[in-house]
Amino acid sequence: MKDFNLEGRTAVITGASRGIGFAVAKKLAQYGATCILVSRKIEDLEAAVQKIKESGGKASAMVCHTGYPDQIKAMYEKIMETYGSLDILVNNAATNPHFGEMLTADEGIWDKTVDVNLKGPFFMIKHAVPLMKEKGAIVNVSSVNAVSPGLFQGVYSATKAALVNMTQTLSRELAPKGIRVNALLPGLTDTKFSSAIISSDEICKFAVSQIPMGRYADPEEMAGAVLYLVSDAASFTTGASLICDGGMLV
Repeated sequence: MKDFNLEGRTAVITGASRGIGFAVAKKLAQYGATCILVSRKIEDLEAAVQKIKESGGKASAMVCHTGYPDQIKAMYEKIMETYGSLDILVNNAATNPHFGEMLTADEGIWDKTVDVNLKGPFFMIKHAVPLMKEKGAIVNVSSVNAVSPGLFQGVYSATKAALVNMTQTLSRELAPKGIRVNALLPGLTDTKFSSAIISSDEICKFAVSQIPMGRYADPEEMAGAVLYLVSDAASFTTGASLICDGGMLV
């Protein structure tokens, strides 16, 4: 248990009001971290924070649209004023505004997807590093689509592949500072983000047929993987892509 103890550590989790982000925040708080939940809507964040506090965890909310670098900068200024340092960053926020053939995506779709899925994590990391004074752990939530592009999800898949590449680059650059950078690649998971797939019996049946374990994941199953990556149990792990997909890519 000592390797997984996060007491005294401060963690920022984006896209944390629901789904994988909330499950991660709840898990890290369970193991002692003080969690800062980040998302766009204060009402959803406050409800999520309350649930964590009711379970005995330490949590607070900060509103930030991670597609806007100026909002990211302002948020980190508040974190510095309030906490003074940062130990853990989980870049979970993402968007997928386009479902269709890749060539039908217009410039606006590309801009929005890149801003949130790629530039957002980059600027989150850029501003986090100065606050990670001794050592730190960063996890970028990518997707199995980074390895095998999803049908009609070309733009989203491209940004998730780039996020893995960025993870590898930054893992090398930040290792001398004692900061580890890893990626989580979830498969189909029961979240609002995947509701279009899971809510359709026909599409869901086909998707699950591609998964050897014969089911989709619960967000909690991703939280355990992130706990490992940010904990001392993974102290020699950096630049890795941890695939949690029920065997789909095997």
